[in-house]
Amino acid sequence: MADEAKKKEILEKLKNGVIQYDEDACKEGAQEALDAGLDANEAIFDGLVAGMEEVGRLFEAQEYFVPEILMCADALYAGLDILKPHCGQMDLGIKGAVVIGTVEGDVHDIGKNLVKMMFDVAGFTVYDLGRDVPLDNFVEEQLRTDSDLVCLSAMMTTSMIGMPKVIEKIKAKNPNCMIMIGGAPTSKELADKWGADGYAEDASNALKEAIKMVGFLRKLREEKGVQKK
Repeated sequence: MADEAKKKEILEKLKNGVIQYDEDACKEGAQEALDAGLDANEAIFDGLVAGMEEVGRLFEAQEYFVPEILMCADALYAGLDILKPHCGQMDLGIKGAVVIGTVEGDVHDIGKNLVKMMFDVAGFTVYDLGRDVPLDNFVEEQLRTDSDLVCLSAMMTTSMIGMPKVIEKIKAKNPNCMIMIGGAPTSKELADKWGADGYAEDASNALKEAIKMVGFLRKLREEKGVQKK
């Protein structure tokens, strides 16, 4: 196991590699993390993802724009490709299935991909519908997979308006399915207004919210004596 100083240095290298969209630094940092005996999950979350969260803040402050975001994402995935095979699934006490996608009319998927990655590492079964997803596809995929959770992402106000339609349709077919929304124009207030069960402002919160919601759903099912197929 690496000493604390070495560990901090490697995590900073990974974080800064993402912020500076330096793919080579992320690859080197990822390999150094493995060579030094760092936990791969920790390297991902406290290194790469921490960097991407800072990139998100730079984007909001209009210091970074879409081209920089895309290059930062490439750097993140360069490190992730090396670390992911060494990840043990996080033992969070909850296992669930999630349908995820960016709603129709929106091709932004960086945030969605980060959330998907965190679900993967946490041991969820993930059904990724991709981006610009027709609204009915979310409903159909939830029914097909009997997923515990559906995550809807949107980065534009114009595409966000499709979210309440999806929520209404899914809840009509399966009232017990949990639905989470996320993305720049969304908010907790909108989630409450539209009948979503959760809202996540970033990838880390998405994972926390998902665990909380799936845990609640499991408890509800146990109380009702309903067993998951």
